[in-house]
Parts: sequence; C-alpha cells; structure tokens
Amino acid sequence: MELIITSIEDLVKVANKLLQFAGERRIMAFSGEIGAGKTTLIQQLCAKLGVKESVTSPTFALANVYTTAEYGEIYHLDLYRLKNKQEALDIGIEEYLYEDRYCFIEWPEVISDSLPDDLVHISIELLENSRRKIVFL
Repeated sequence: MELIITSIEDLVKVANKLLQFAGERRIMAFSGEIGAGKTTLIQQLCAKLGVKESVTSPTFALANVYTTAEYGEIYHLDLYRLKNKQEALDIGIEEYLYEDRYCFIEWPEVISDSLPDDLVHISIELLENSRRKIVFL
C-alpha cells in the first residue's frame, strides 16, 4: 500500500490504515531518513492503541516501553546508534521481537537478518513541499 500525505494531520488516517493492513502482525519496521517522520507516525500508532503517556524517540535509551489497557506493553526501539547486530543482541533485542506484543522499530537495518518473517515494513520518503510517501509492505 502506498500513501502520499501532505500534513501531519494525515497521519491519523495513515495509522488507522497501517493497523488495518497489519492485521495480526505486531512487529513493524520503519525506514526513512532522519526527519522523515518515523517517530511521529509511531506516536499516532501508539495513540490509536491507547497509550496515554508521552511517546518519544528512544534514540539514547534504545527502547521505550509503553503500557496500554487493551494491548499490555508496546515496545518502541530506535536502533540508530547501534553499529552492528552484536550490539543489538547484547541489549536483548530478541526479547522484544519474539513476544506477542506490538514492537515498533526505527532503523531496523542493523538487525535485518534477525527480524521475524511476518513483520510489516514501513518506508517513509520525503517529497517536495513537505509531503511524504509512506509505503507498507
């Protein structure tokens, strides 16, 4: 599925469509350059899933855990600072990937060969005039 958005308000619709597209799949890998809107889309997804607390990028912490009444814990990982797969293994990445919980991963490339097969790939591309192209696979 491919969507073009023109404003941040469009992300509410994108979050709805993404959750519908994902179905039972809980692992979502977000790719796109810095500033593309990965964290902002994840904020909308978390709001839709019932997260009440502030959703921020876990760039320095590497992982944030949010709690919801309906879905329990939701994991938000930012792997930007990791240099290789071993660093991901050292922080216990597999514990996040193989539980039946939502797990949103920014910068998943460092662990691409460790990701489960049944995940959703989301690519966000910056376009002219602050538009974004968002693709779900």
